[in-house]
Parts: sequence; C-alpha cells; structure tokens
Amino acid sequence: MKRFIAATALLRAVLIGRLVLAGTTVGVSFRLTSDPTAAALALALIALSTVLAVALLNRRPQVLRRKLTVLFADAVVMVAVLMVSKGGVAYFCYAAGSAALAGVLLGTGGAALWVAQAVLGLSVAVQLLRGIEHGPREVVAPFLVAVPALDLVCGLGAAVLTATLYRYIELSVETAVDAQRSAAASERARLAREMHDSVAKTLRGISFAAVALPSSLRRHPALAEQLAETVSQGADVAVRETRELLTALRRDVPDQPFIETVRGVCEGWSTSSGVHVRLAVTPVEPSLAARYELTQILNEALRNVANHAGARHVEVALGRSPGGVRLTVRDDGAGFVLPADLSHLSSRGSFGVVGMAERAKTVGGTLHMESRPGAGTVMMVDVPADVDAWTERVTR
Repeated sequence: MKRFIAATALLRAVLIGRLVLAGTTVGVSFRLTSDPTAAALALALIALSTVLAVALLNRRPQVLRRKLTVLFADAVVMVAVLMVSKGGVAYFCYAAGSAALAGVLLGTGGAALWVAQAVLGLSVAVQLLRGIEHGPREVVAPFLVAVPALDLVCGLGAAVLTATLYRYIELSVETAVDAQRSAAASERARLAREMHDSVAKTLRGISFAAVALPSSLRRHPALAEQLAETVSQGADVAVRETRELLTALRRDVPDQPFIETVRGVCEGWSTSSGVHVRLAVTPVEPSLAARYELTQILNEALRNVANHAGARHVEVALGRSPGGVRLTVRDDGAGFVLPADLSHLSSRGSFGVVGMAERAKTVGGTLHMESRPGAGTVMMVDVPADVDAWTERVTR
C-alpha cells in the first residue's frame, strides 16, 4: 500500500514533467526544424495522452496495479510520437519519460526496458545522422548518440527516488504508530498513578474496615457501628475521588491548543469563585503528559487561592522558559510563611502544594513558590520542552 501511494504521486509528477520538458524543447526547436508541423502534432499527441493518463490516474488509481498494461499503453503512444515527429526531439523527451515510468512501476526490475528504449533511441539517432551531410554530422553526432543514454539515467533515477520515497513513507508511518503507542502508554501509566494515589487507597481502607466488621458485630456492637460508618464514608469518598478523577481527565482536551485549556480552567474557576483572573498566555504546546500535569497544578493552585488566600485578583501566565514551558499563578491574597523545604508543608496539613510539586516532578519539572504574609503568593512551574525524551532517559 505504501509503495502504491509513492508510485501514484511520482507517476503524476513524471507525466506532467514529461509534458513540460517536451513542450519546452519543441518550442525552442521550432525555428530549427525543417517540419514544424510534425513537431506540433507530436506535442499535441503528448499533451492529449498526458491529460488522459492523469485523469485516469485521479479517477482510477488502482489501474497502476496492472503495471505491464500501463507500460504497454505508454509504449504504443511512444511509437506513435516517433512516427508523427519523424524522430524529432519530442520523441526523445517522451522516451526519457517512458523510462522514468518504468522505473517508478518496476524499480530496478525495469532495467531491461530502459536498455531496449535506449537501443531504439540509438537506432533512431543513427537514422537521423544518415540524413545529415558529412560536415554537420560530425558536430551533431555526439549529441544525438548521447541523448538515448538519458533513458538509462531517467529510469534508474526514478527507481531510486521511488524506493527512497517508499522508505520515507514507511518511516513516517512507523514514527506515527510509535508516537500513538507512547501516548497510549503514557495515558495508561498516568491513569494508573492517579487511581493508585486516590481511589485505590480509599478502597483499601474500606476493605480493611469491611473485613473487621463481621467479628465486631458479635463482640463489639459499638465498634461495629463505627466501622459501618467508616465503610459508608469511605464509599462516599471513593465516589467523590472517582468523580474528581474523571473530571480531571476531561479537563484537558489534547485536540485543542493548550492555551484554550488554560483559558477554560481560569474562566470556570473565576465564574465559580467570583475572583477576576487576568490571563497572559503565549501559544505553547507541552507534551501530552506535561499538559495534563500543568492543568491539574493550575486547577489545584486556583482552588488554594479560593480556599485560603482571600485574593481579589489573580494573574495566570503561560509561556516559554529557558528550559521549556513555564506556568505562573500570582495572587494578591493573604500570603503565608514558606518553609525552606516545601515538603514540610505536609506536616501542617497543606498537602495541595506538596501534591503540585510532586506532579511537576513526575514530568521532569520543578515548582517554585514565593510568599509573605500580606503580600500574596507567586507559584511558578517549569517543565522541560521534551518531556517524553526526559521520561525515556529516566526509565532506562
């Protein structure tokens, strides 16, 4: 199928190129030929056959599967051009194009056909030389003898070009397939990580409580009541976490520009919180994994602003950084005292910032925060431009 696509594209180019070459050479030689009518008729025949061939190729490209039939029909037209032009320059142009067609359709397997066309061209050249006087013959002979050799060059060149184009298409398809597989694997790994970090832990806790429930019903009814309440609450939490996970997965649509995702998150949060968000975004396209993590970090940062900062204005900036992509969230809220290590915030119950830092780290990025009481907070996330390459190096 790939070779068929390559052959179809190259055949159109060869047909049109042969017509242009024949038209140019015949037009230049009009004043030099003794029979311009024959040259004009030959050119008209070439133009008509080219139009019909291109039209047939566009409407029924499957005709190329009958390679020998196509080459036979082209050879018939070539003989007709030879007879009409009486061995003129139009014939030699058409013969070179026929050799190229054979190279496209048969590859190097068309070598015998190239040689046959070159021999026929050489025979025509010899006949033309016999009709030229001795003096001019010595001048014209090298050119007429050399022209048929172009059949071999055109045939081999077309075969090599077809093989190269075929290989290029094959590599392009393989690259696209590998990219799809890599994206699918990344999505599965990310979903598994999200499930493990949220729903799976909640369900594990529910399972432990449920296992202890039967024995507690007999021995400690009060404890059994507490365990039943724990199971009920855990189920509610699992449902909520699942809903949040599904919402997070839908939050970013990879088919749309990433700036639209950022704008959608900010507008949705601004509508629900009543806080104005000023956007300053530059068109950038992080990798699939980085898009997801940046979207989740942005959502968590805005949620923290709504829950803790008491801000009146928020600025969100997205653009390029020296190492890749930078997302910045700045608010004019209450601010807070930052510890030297952000991981110490978990001891205060501030798991949101720690989670955002961990998300940035999973895609090779870093999270930096600046804040002072009464001076607002600035959060900056930098992720590398080629996250997929970074992930591949880390996993090796």
